[in-house]
Amino acid sequence: MNRFFPLCFGALFCMTIAAQTAPPRVAFTFDDLPAHGPLPPGEFRPEPIRLIIKTLKTEKMPPVYGFVNGFRTAQYPYQTELLREWISSGNPLGSHTWSHPSLDQTSAKKYIENIAENESILRKVDPDGDWHWFRYPFLQEGNTLEKRVAVRDYLLAHHYKVAEVTIDFEDYLWNEPYARCMAKHDDAAVASLEHSYIDVADEFVGVFRTLSQKLYGHDIPYVLLLHVGAFDAHMLPRLIALFRGKGFEFVTLPQAEADPAYAFDPNIGYPNGGTLEELTSAVQKVNFPDNTKPYKELDSMCR
Repeated sequence: MNRFFPLCFGALFCMTIAAQTAPPRVAFTFDDLPAHGPLPPGEFRPEPIRLIIKTLKTEKMPPVYGFVNGFRTAQYPYQTELLREWISSGNPLGSHTWSHPSLDQTSAKKYIENIAENESILRKVDPDGDWHWFRYPFLQEGNTLEKRVAVRDYLLAHHYKVAEVTIDFEDYLWNEPYARCMAKHDDAAVASLEHSYIDVADEFVGVFRTLSQKLYGHDIPYVLLLHVGAFDAHMLPRLIALFRGKGFEFVTLPQAEADPAYAFDPNIGYPNGGTLEELTSAVQKVNFPDNTKPYKELDSMCR
């Protein structure tokens, strides 16, 4: 909460200073429901989502949005039940397009058709839910301004809200090496993956908090991007503990994005996509903080 302390000079002039006492806040979100990435040997497709649901309940997290690609349920109809399990656990759904296309590589018209195609599965599994939240695949909001505006106009006309992201450490990078290392029964490599996942998450929490200070002068409520992969499910308790250890309070996506920072539209074409803070930095000509990611190390693990 904010506490306000009045400072008065003489009888006529008073100033109020807000002492910022609120903890940092973050909303967890998950992309690619109902399935993401390869599985370790012996693990079946329902297990990552069920483990994530169990952890969210155990850790007493607020409702967490999961963003759906409906084509999975067309290929594997049983996965529709995984979406229902997500909802029945108290966690809402949003749209991630039907087939996860790249807006950079397709026309705005075809992309919009892909958004519309996804509505049938969302209506089927969550007829009364607030599923009009949209997450751009690859965080690509338009490599040209024309594409960006066309898609944004469609979303606005159809009552969608954009589920922006303000912390992203590319968590998905760990899922494939995890499956490979589990197949090789390489416990030391798995332990290394566990350490690097938390280390990089820790680094990027700092990166985006630093960027928030540069852009806004304070912490905004953050939105964290995760995926429903097997390694994400495995690491979720430790990731939640990382944020708790840093003093974060967990909030819902609508609570986070009620902050004025999310009302700003950078209104630029931005090839390859990025978080809201990255696009805002580009507009305001603020340098993105230095960072590292173990791309080569992860790609070479357990080959």
